[in-house]
Amino acid sequence: MTWSEEQYLDCLRSERRGYAWVMRHHGGLTHEEAEEAALECYPYEPAGAPLRGLVFHDEAWHWAIRAIRAIHGAAYVVDRPDLVDPSPAYRALG
Repeated sequence: MTWSEEQYLDCLRSERRGYAWVMRHHGGLTHEEAEEAALECYPYEPAGAPLRGLVFHDEAWHWAIRAIRAIHGAAYVVDRPDLVDPSPAYRALG
């Protein structure tokens, strides 16, 4: 995908916000921990970097739930079938 720097940064901020929200609400991380995790999952990639923004292929919900499984174990999503799909509250982040 070809996008302007502004479009890339908007997408990066949005995905970081969504990822941090999931990590706080479902992963049990503090605000600071969730923000740090979001920065690690969504680092800034300079223009021209190979595969820049590939992480955007799946939305933040997907990546956050994968991380939560690593924290709480694979059974976490089995015990929480409501987490299979993004919640209405997550969708409201827009």
